[in-house]
Amino acid sequence: MRISDAVAPLNPLFPTHMPATLDTIIIYARNPIATATFYCRYFDYHSSGIMEEGLITLSPTSSGTTLLIHQAAKSIKLEHAGLKLMFTVEDVETYKAKSAALGLEFGNTHQAQGYCFANVKDPDGNSISISSRAFRATPESLT
Repeated sequence: MRISDAVAPLNPLFPTHMPATLDTIIIYARNPIATATFYCRYFDYHSSGIMEEGLITLSPTSSGTTLLIHQAAKSIKLEHAGLKLMFTVEDVETYKAKSAALGLEFGNTHQAQGYCFANVKDPDGNSISISSRAFRATPESLT
């Protein structure tokens, strides 16, 4: 099945296309300050550190997605989400070395088709990957 076969046609009641962009990710945390510090230290985010409306806003230093760190309710089971945050880096090994110097140890580097990646967990057990996938060679140049 092609993805175009699985996509439903526009709803006739709403014929106008309404674009939506993913620009913010909410991360539930047992200790929002520790989690905010983690992303600021290892992934080049900045924040006032002030919790407003139960959220700490983290903004990327250059470009990227805004992160909102939200105090997790006791009923939320962390470490069991079907989600992984992937940060694009040009050189995985260099990023791993710089992170290790700051105290963050990534797992083994995995080789894929034309790129590599490595994984780690944040303080709340959320899966994180650093990947050079965006910099991989085009399929034509791999032959």
